[in-house]
Amino acid sequence: MNVLGIETSCDETSASVVHDGIVRSNIVSSQLVHRMYGGVVPELASRAHQRMIIDVVEEALRTAGIAKGDIGLIAATYGPGLAGALLVGLSFAKALAFGLRIPFVGVNHMEGHLYSNFLTPSPPAYPFLALIVSGGHTMLVLVRRPFVHQLLGETRDDAAGEAFDKTARMLGIGYPGGPIIDAIAREGNPAAIRFPRAFLENGSYDFSFSGVKTAVLYYLRDRGLLADAPGECVIDRPHLADICASFQKAVVDVLVAKTISAAREFSVRDIAVAGGVSANTHLRARMAEEASRLGMRSLSPPLEYCMDNGAMIAYVGWLRGQRGERSANDLTAIPNLALG
Repeated sequence: MNVLGIETSCDETSASVVHDGIVRSNIVSSQLVHRMYGGVVPELASRAHQRMIIDVVEEALRTAGIAKGDIGLIAATYGPGLAGALLVGLSFAKALAFGLRIPFVGVNHMEGHLYSNFLTPSPPAYPFLALIVSGGHTMLVLVRRPFVHQLLGETRDDAAGEAFDKTARMLGIGYPGGPIIDAIAREGNPAAIRFPRAFLENGSYDFSFSGVKTAVLYYLRDRGLLADAPGECVIDRPHLADICASFQKAVVDVLVAKTISAAREFSVRDIAVAGGVSANTHLRARMAEEASRLGMRSLSPPLEYCMDNGAMIAYVGWLRGQRGERSANDLTAIPNLALG
């Protein structure tokens, strides 16, 4: 069966065709307009989705070599995310499914990230532990079997990706902050500045990154290094590299420590890291190193499936379609939709 997946939860308009669990196309249109604001502007995001969605869907079908009549099921994200952005993709998907007289399935965006590691030749084996790290979410999930999830912990304030973006804004180095900080950090000394690590109370798998972000703010403010506007960095390159490397290490240390601790407690062999921050090179390297030391596997999807994409939505739609699941036409967007 051909499944068309549509993803519009934030600032990427994406469509994908998955045939019997295999990706045939994955088209992503990123919105560059938000860079001048240092973050996503919801109204601009939804308008951009409206402009791009038809072209993106048609390109996904063309790349997959199929016509609309060859689609057997349509899947679309219905939450969590930006309300206006979600409604564009969800409304388009429901209307197209209704017109083609084919089933429609609503997909939880976080499930999309969770199962993105199954878009590879070497997927995790059940049960496994998933660390989902993105701009809006940071959570540890024990996946016992398909769609049987136990949320072990999540962020209490800023998500990891959000902390990267806000820190990059303070540094004046652009948006999105994660890839930029990752690149600059390779030139720096991660031990140059001791930023705090919030491990919270004993045994907790929750996360908190507001403290390290605030520590960077105080560090920059006390030295007169705060950027006045996006793209107006006033820090010399070697010092900037040290700040980026030290901040990144503080975030990654917590992510890795809590994930490895949970993996040991629940005796899993595979750790699946997904979401936009899973593209971070330091996180991938550290997690792989610690997992290997303990006889575990650390898995991350290819970079194209780390960011928001239609392939992960189409894949989850295919899984749910195989189970006979369908969504009603009155399904609406749920911006704060929880996992499970």
